[in-house]
Amino acid sequence: MYFAFTPEELALKRAVQDFIAQNLNDDIRGELATAELGFPNGPHSRAFFARVVDKGWAGIAYPREYGGQGGTLAAQYIVEEEFLRIGMRIIGGGTGEPAILASGSEEQKRTYLPAAIRGDIFFALGFTEPQSGADLAGIRCRAVREGDHFVVNGQKIFTTAAHFATHIFLMVRTDPASKRQAGLSILLVPIDLPGIVVRPLMTIQNNPVAPPGTTYGDPKTNEVFFDDVKVPVSCLLGGEGDGWGVAQRGLNLDRIGAMRYLMSTARDEDLVNWLKGESGIAASLRSDERIRDKVAEIWTEGQVCRLMTMRSLSIAAEGGNFVYEGSAEKVWGPEHGVRATEAIGQILGPFGQLLNGSGHAVESGVFAHNLLGAFQSCVNHGSVQIMRDQVARRGLGMPRRPSVAEAAAKGLV
Repeated sequence: MYFAFTPEELALKRAVQDFIAQNLNDDIRGELATAELGFPNGPHSRAFFARVVDKGWAGIAYPREYGGQGGTLAAQYIVEEEFLRIGMRIIGGGTGEPAILASGSEEQKRTYLPAAIRGDIFFALGFTEPQSGADLAGIRCRAVREGDHFVVNGQKIFTTAAHFATHIFLMVRTDPASKRQAGLSILLVPIDLPGIVVRPLMTIQNNPVAPPGTTYGDPKTNEVFFDDVKVPVSCLLGGEGDGWGVAQRGLNLDRIGAMRYLMSTARDEDLVNWLKGESGIAASLRSDERIRDKVAEIWTEGQVCRLMTMRSLSIAAEGGNFVYEGSAEKVWGPEHGVRATEAIGQILGPFGQLLNGSGHAVESGVFAHNLLGAFQSCVNHGSVQIMRDQVARRGLGMPRRPSVAEAAAKGLV
């Protein structure tokens, strides 16, 4: 386990920083400031991203035969972190690409991964449903095989990016008689297939719009409806009925890296940088010993997030299996983000509660908007309650909690 970068990795970090300093201009910054989820949305930012692809930095850790550079996860972390700090993603990421790399056929890897690295395709995550929420094992959206197609019917909700994604990484129930985790499958569904309807769901960040960099500051998410959608069998990822395992492998890999780390710690850095500023309010706050102690506490917790991320990178790089480490990271990081966000609100006082657009808002209201979105990180990609259960069972060897019916049968309730 290594917590420091090698000389070669530090040289890569400097090269990326130099590239950004020499090529980033106001036109690109302006487009990235309004880019959804950090994806280039205009001619200047797209041209900038194309130069990044030409440098070989997009998907740097992916194998060369699939469009990457065969680099290390540490190198990918370094590159992603530098570009995320200017508001741009380097690869679609999410669960789709890691899951395809881990579970896809050779044809699927050669079809999807190079296109994702170039930015030609992007997956929205089609897991959550209205009646099951974070309980993925309760999925009802069904897919019935008919010859060389699956016919999909059902609904997904909170499908972020479905309004501009090219595909949906869709979890469906392919065995109607199955229960819970059994009988689930993953389909890589093109968003433009007939029978798919995407409807917007506006979020609390919609009015006023959250400033760039806000954790879960997206102005809208979506609900998606499937009405007799015919999906080719070639879109099945992994084996039929192995959707739970495919999704878990993808989610574990998705939780490693710069994006999840920065989501939990970005406000720590923003607060410290703001307190170093020349405003009278900042000078008054930083002179308070209690506030300095609290900021030090926040910063220390954030460094724990970094060390846990480094541990995960080390395990993945050495080909190890995640027993509980990814789940523990998913608990600590988001909960730190919530604690830090609440503490920052208390430190800044009334001005820290003003949203974007107010003339007296601190840092365009990013701290206030972050307070509206931080709690979401404790639910997305696996709730912290479920992750704690994983830590208890896999890490500590504790037994599964009995269901209500099991407890009643044993006279425990």
